[in-house]
Amino acid sequence: MVRLIGDSELTASPVVANSTMNRERGLDGVNSYARELGFDPLDWLTEHGGTTPGWLDLCSGEGRALVEAARRPASEAARTGAPRAGVELTGVDLVGPLAPPPDLAALPHVRLVTAAVADWAPERSYDLITCVHGLHYLGDQLGVIARAASWLTPNGRFAAHFDPESVRRPDGSGAARAVVAALRAAGFEYRARRHLLVLDGGRKVVLPFGYAGADPAAGPNYTGQPAVGSYYR
Repeated sequence: MVRLIGDSELTASPVVANSTMNRERGLDGVNSYARELGFDPLDWLTEHGGTTPGWLDLCSGEGRALVEAARRPASEAARTGAPRAGVELTGVDLVGPLAPPPDLAALPHVRLVTAAVADWAPERSYDLITCVHGLHYLGDQLGVIARAASWLTPNGRFAAHFDPESVRRPDGSGAARAVVAALRAAGFEYRARRHLLVLDGGRKVVLPFGYAGADPAAGPNYTGQPAVGSYYR
C-alpha cells in the first residue's frame, strides 16, 4: 500500500525541493521554453496579448526565460537595444532563483516569487500561463490546472507539460484515461507527442476528482527524472 502525503509534507521532500528542471532553461535555443512548448512565449504574447500583456510561469526555477524575455528588445526598440517594456512577467517557484541576475532591479516588469504554487494566487489575469515540466513535482496537479484556467484572460493560453500516467486512484490503478477525457471535456487539448496540455481561453474548470494525496517515491516519469505520483478519488 502506497503511503500518501499531503502537499505541506510534499514540499519538503527531496524530489520536490531539489528539482532542477528549469534552472538552466532559457527563452529560446536548444534548452528552451520555445523548444519544449513548440512556440515562442514572447512571440505568442506579441500576437495575442492584450494592452498590458502578462506572462505567468509556474515552477519557474531561476526565471531565466522571463528575464531573457524582459531583455529582448521590442521590435520598435530594436535599434536602441532598450529592454522590452509593457509586458508583465511573473515567475513562481517553491525554491526561487538561487542566483538572481545582477540586473534584476533594472527589469521592473519581472517579478520572481518564492512560494508553493498550490498556495499562491495572482492579483491579475494573464494572457499566457506556462508550466514547463513543473506539474511533475506537484501533488494536486489537477487542482493547479483548474485554478490556472481561471487566471487566464478570455483570449489567454495555458500550456503545461503533463503526464497522465502520474495520476492514479487510491487503490493504485491508473486514472490516465479518465483524467484526459475529463480535461478534454473541459476544453483542454492534450498533445501526447509533447506531453503538453493546452487550454485557450480563460474559464472556470471543475473536474470530477477529489485529491487524496501524493507519492514522492513514484519514481521516474517520461523525462527520466524522479517525479511525484498524484492520487485522486
